[in-house]
Formats: sequence, C-alpha cells, structure tokens
Amino acid sequence: MWWRRCFSRSSVTTTALRDKKWDAVVIGAGHNGLTAAAYLARAGLSIAVLEGRHVIGGAAVTEELIPGFKFSRCSYLQSLLRPSVIRELELARHGLKLLKRNPSSFTPCLDGSYLLLGPDKELNYTEISKFSTRDADLYPRYENQLESFCKFMDPLLDSPPPESLQYDSSFNDRFKDKLHKSAFWSRLLRQTVSLGQKDMVDFMDLLLSPASKVLNNWFETDVLKATLATDAVIGTTASVNTPGSGYVLLHHVMGETDGDRGIWSYVEGGMGSVSMAIGNAAKEAGAQIVTNAKVQQLLVEDSGRVNGVLLADGTQVHSSVVLSNATPYRTFKELAPNNVLPADFVRAIEYSDYSSGTTKINVAVDKMPKFKSCKLGHPDAGPQHMGTIHIGSERMEEIDIACQDAVNGLPSRRPIIEMTIPSVLDKTISPPGKHVINLFIQYTPYKPRDGNWEDPVYRESFAQSCFTLIDEYAPGFRTSVIGYDMLTPPDLEREIGLTGGNVFHGAMGLDSLFLMRPVKGWSNYRTPLRGLYLCGSGAHPGGGVMGAPGRNAAHVVLQDVKK
Repeated sequence: MWWRRCFSRSSVTTTALRDKKWDAVVIGAGHNGLTAAAYLARAGLSIAVLEGRHVIGGAAVTEELIPGFKFSRCSYLQSLLRPSVIRELELARHGLKLLKRNPSSFTPCLDGSYLLLGPDKELNYTEISKFSTRDADLYPRYENQLESFCKFMDPLLDSPPPESLQYDSSFNDRFKDKLHKSAFWSRLLRQTVSLGQKDMVDFMDLLLSPASKVLNNWFETDVLKATLATDAVIGTTASVNTPGSGYVLLHHVMGETDGDRGIWSYVEGGMGSVSMAIGNAAKEAGAQIVTNAKVQQLLVEDSGRVNGVLLADGTQVHSSVVLSNATPYRTFKELAPNNVLPADFVRAIEYSDYSSGTTKINVAVDKMPKFKSCKLGHPDAGPQHMGTIHIGSERMEEIDIACQDAVNGLPSRRPIIEMTIPSVLDKTISPPGKHVINLFIQYTPYKPRDGNWEDPVYRESFAQSCFTLIDEYAPGFRTSVIGYDMLTPPDLEREIGLTGGNVFHGAMGLDSLFLMRPVKGWSNYRTPLRGLYLCGSGAHPGGGVMGAPGRNAAHVVLQDVKK
C-alpha cells in the first residue's frame, strides 16, 4: 500500500534520533501534528515527528484492512480543513484531491418518502416542498444565517485565544501582550457590531440552545429537522435536546471545499491522503517523520522545563520544545512524570469530559445498496448514493431515544447511522463493481451494561443489529457484506489513542471551547511545563480534520523561539 511504503520505514535511525538535539519534537503524526511540523520546518527548525503506529495519520488514516478495499478507518469526510492550511502548505501540489458530493445528503423514510439535500438550491426547494412549501421558502434563509455565523467564527478559528500571560515576563512582554489582547478584542467587537444585534442574539441562541429548539423554531418538517440535527450530535454523547448542541451543529457546517461553504467532500485515496499531503509538505521542508516510535514519557529537567521524550524502546530524543498531538489526558496524565504539574491543572484535565458514544464500522460490499424508497432508475450509483445517507433518523425524537439508551448504559436499540459510500466517486479504493461503505454509528457506551466490547459474540451481535436496521431501508444489504472492521469506543482509544474513544480529543461543550479548551488558563497551546505545547484537537478550536490547532500552535512556538 503506497501510504505505508512512503512512511512506514523512515530514513531516520534510532541512533540519529538519539545523537541529535532537535529544535522541536512532535508527539504523534496525526494531521495536526504533521501540520505543526510542516510550519515549523518551513521556518527553518529541525523537526522530528514521532508516531507510535506503523502508519501516519492518526484518525485521518487510510488502511487496507480487507484486500483491495482501502478504508478511511476513522474520519471519513473532509470539509473542516482550514483554507489557510490548504493554501499555505500547497496541499494540492502535494497530492490532495477533493471530490465534491452532489447531492450531499439523502434521508430515506420507511413510509416510502425520502429527502435529498445539497448545494443545488433548486433541488433543495423541490425536495423540501414535497413536505412543506413553508420550509422550502425558509431553508435558504437558514443556510444564509449559518453562513454569516461561520464568517464571524473564521478569525477565531485561525488564531490563538487571547490567553493571560502564564509565566513570569518582562515589562516589555507584558506591554506587548496587552496591545495584542486589546487588538484582538477590538477586532471581535467590530465583527460583533457588523453582525448586528438581531443576528448576534440569534447567534447566542444557537450557541446556548438545544439543537431541537433551534430547528423547531425554523422548520415544521420532521425529516428535514432530523437530517439537520444529526450535525448537532455527530461524534458526541449529547442528545438533540442537550443545551449547547447547537454549537456542534455550527461546528460541522463551518467548513468548505474549494471555497464553497458548508460542502463536504470525499478525498481521493481516503482520508489518509490528507495526512499524506501534509506529511509530504513537512518532509519537503525538512521534517523527519518516524513511525513505530512510541513515546513513553516526557523528559523534564529539575527546573520544570521539558528536555525531550523517552521512547518505548529506551531511546531518548532531546529537544527543548515538544508539541503533543496526543489527547490532553494522555499528554498530562500518562506521558508527563508524576508531580511535575500543578495539582489543580491535573485535576481539571482528569475531570474533563472524554466520553464517547461513537462506533465506526468500515464495510466491504459486493454491490451497491438499493433503497426501496428511492428508485431513480440508475443502474448502479444514483444521487441517493453520493452523499451522507441518514439511517434511522426520520424524526428528532428517534435521535433522542437512541441517546437515552446509551445514557442507560445500553447500545442504541435503533442506532443513528450515517452511511457514506466514497467508492461512488473514488475509484481508487475498491475493486471494480464492489464498494467501500463507512458507517458512523451512535450511540454506543464505552462500558455497556449488558455486555463487553471485548466479547466477539457481543461485538458481532451489535454489528448485525446495525446491518439489520439498514436492511429495513435497503433490503439485501446484509447479504452484500464481504467483511467489516469495527471500532468501538475502547477500540478507538486503544488503536488510535483517542481517550475514552472521543473523536474530538474531548467534548465540544460550551465549557470546553475557546478560552476553556483544554482547561481555563491554558488555551493558547502553552502548558504549565515550559517548552511543552498542545497541538491536537484537544486544544482550540477543537475536533475534526481542521489543521487549525497544529497551525496555531506552530505560530505560538515560533513566537516563543524568537524570544
């Protein structure tokens, strides 16, 4: 497999790692770690990226788990990757190819109806009008409002939060810091004024309210509200009735593809191609990327400053700057030595929310699923196969019921499933006539009350219950399955390093955003250990394949290095 050939064997030997003092070491070759490495290497620093697995990418990875079928094993769609990262690292030149989806959403219903949505405004009007002309008229206004909110958020995503000074500093540094923060808040105030009071109130309503309230205020059609509501709970343990779930909805529509706002795309070659392109940019700039190099502990001097890392094989890699792409919990509770961090900081990290309700099933099938509600006369792939297929979410109440099962310790009896079929547009990931299918499933508790994810029979039973549910909408799906790979929350933790199985490196609640991420007082990528920085999704602005934490953290490191 080409992505393994490129990175699984590094030209850097253990001896070379040990015998050189690096300007910076990056723990983890997830997309954010690679992004940070690329920016730092382009600034002239010597960079070593240390990845514990045999393949780079973290959760943005492509793996051939069944011969001939290449799966985006965890993350499976692209939209959130910041335009600045794509542009500045020249990712298109480094192999990134985005495949736009149109339509982008299909929701089949058991009564024989269905809803298609996408970037085509005429299609949206026609489709929504089947249920409500009122909703069809309102939908463009809803999209425009969300787009204006996303524009308001853009500058916040691409810059470090205006955190208070955390270390002893000179008068000059304190003066510069005050100027910087004044400029930040002044800019934010100007944006707020330009947004206008009505839109600002609506924006606060979206941030603070349950998604169900927001969508009920806009629309009357159940299937439309449920389709939109899945963006508010995807990857979380929250219900559509959870206050603050409206922000997660906004988080998932704030991306773009080639300048088109809110458009999600497949990536040719799978999501590992995103990491490959960023990795290629980092390597071209001089960064060294080493796989099968598991970091066991941070090296910390008596002065309280980091001095590199210790690998699992005993190798010491020295650097006065370390960036961690691991989760906050793993960084500070597992990699940091005991008693080197303030107790209140460790306590805040320990009691942050890392819960997960997500399971990912990657399926190889020998034929395209045929949905009984949507027979558009296409011999193979039709519009209904292009985008995200919403299974089991025809009403917001169904999403809430599925969530309540997990709250009670049980995998959802009728899980919420987002199905995507990237091989419809990407012919490089499956044999001719066969397809790769991603199933992103909620809700599955980390420790089920009625069984154990380590039990093969229990695992198989849950997978088959998901296939059975799909069969209700696409009869014969179960018989088309050639094989599958399933990652439950404990699997995501063990295999990919996601604490609790949380795909965002920690919950995206209102208490865990901006100046509060990962914990209050430490939102600007610096940490209580001098020289140690967070650069992963556990830092501002959060989860998804964004690249923003890596880019922002690199800029903070460069500021500190210049001092």
